[in-house]
Amino acid sequence: MFRIRKRRRKRASSVTKHYLEHQEAARALIHARLVHWNQFYNFQYKRVAIRNQRRCWGSCTSLRNLNFSYRILFLPPHLQDYIIVHELCHLEELNHGENFWNLVAQEIPTYKAHIQELRAIEQKGISVYIREIQQHSGA
Repeated sequence: MFRIRKRRRKRASSVTKHYLEHQEAARALIHARLVHWNQFYNFQYKRVAIRNQRRCWGSCTSLRNLNFSYRILFLPPHLQDYIIVHELCHLEELNHGENFWNLVAQEIPTYKAHIQELRAIEQKGISVYIREIQQHSGA
């Protein structure tokens, strides 16, 4: 005999709610910064997706699609710009070789310091970092 179980609808977690609340603001910011930085590189890309990624700030596919975490919204502007330039440069070099880093350095010569700063935020935990930012801003 088989039982038919009704599936309960999952309630959206607080993380999902946070993502949905900030997704469009992140999209607007990223599109604006892509336009700004791509003036220098003039690379062609297809789709830009804003995702709720836990570990990754951004990615670029061989199909020329750019993906960004909505959490980029909570980073300081210089780190937002670094991540956007980093992913733009992957449109030309889909690796982290010397040519790739030379492309990044053309517009962000201090990229090594930005990498260290991002790693420090990641070690602390992005959720902790976001809460601290919101507490300091009174949100």
